[in-house]
Amino acid sequence: MTTSTHSVTLLTRVGCGLCANALEQLRVVCAEFDIEPETVDVDEAAETNPEVRAEYGDRLPVVLLDGREHSYFDVDEARLRADLQR
Repeated sequence: MTTSTHSVTLLTRVGCGLCANALEQLRVVCAEFDIEPETVDVDEAAETNPEVRAEYGDRLPVVLLDGREHSYFDVDEARLRADLQR
């Protein structure tokens, strides 16, 4: 395992099947770098920050790497691994 200073966040919502699959993929990839992926429910976040749902609500799941959009709909595992090694 490699120690990483990166953060990985999955934007999701309740009942999203693609989001559940993406989280499982992220857990596998992130475990290689000793990272626990975080999850943020866009509907809950929208209660205090409506821009989150407006920006990402139609494209879930969205993977954020260090707070920036990395991929959406699918986890680009090869690209994520490469970026986590940096």
